[in-house]
Amino acid sequence: AIIVYRLPWTWKCSKLLMKFIHAGLNTIAMILAIVSTVAVFDFHNANNIPNMYSLHSWIGLTAVIFYSLQLFLGFAVFLLPFAPVHLRAVLMPIHVYSGLTIFATVIATALMGITEKLIFSLKNPAYSTSPPEATLVNCLGLLLVIFGSLILWMASRPHWKRPSAENAKILRPIGATSEGTEEESTMTNSSNADKSDLRINTEAARKQNIKFDEAGQRSTM
Repeated sequence: AIIVYRLPWTWKCSKLLMKFIHAGLNTIAMILAIVSTVAVFDFHNANNIPNMYSLHSWIGLTAVIFYSLQLFLGFAVFLLPFAPVHLRAVLMPIHVYSGLTIFATVIATALMGITEKLIFSLKNPAYSTSPPEATLVNCLGLLLVIFGSLILWMASRPHWKRPSAENAKILRPIGATSEGTEEESTMTNSSNADKSDLRINTEAARKQNIKFDEAGQRSTM
């Protein structure tokens, strides 16, 4: 869901379509998170294990709560067409930052959870003796770190960002103001002027190379 806007082959798709995909993936993740949280509490209650005593459980439940708030506000502000544009512009950096923070928190929660499970479950042989189960789960933890790092890297690099020109083309309403047209005209004229200068410079360089070649031929003869 985080990188759905960052994939180059999605840049030609409608921004509204990508919003629905982004919201849909987050909704599926939220449903899975709720089911998992209920399963954990049921397992603890069935085996007389205390609830909410470890740092893993504190951070995990906090991530689920903030994730649900993030999803609700995302639907209300960015998906439904009721929020004003200036409100969306103000909340967008907060929405992006909080989403990345929640994602990093979930990765940390998973790492603490699998480590806690290994310590409690591996008694003979013990976790400290590095049995195959411990090696397998430690490798899983490393893969989680690599996965999280790649997602955060893609989400923070400017060249992975959806092009703003594409956004302007998709989101421009019918009957746009003349200011936008004038700006586009100015940009087009400037671009054409740059291309003309480039052709002139290229032609001059080509002629100069021809002169050098002729001079070289004469000196050889």
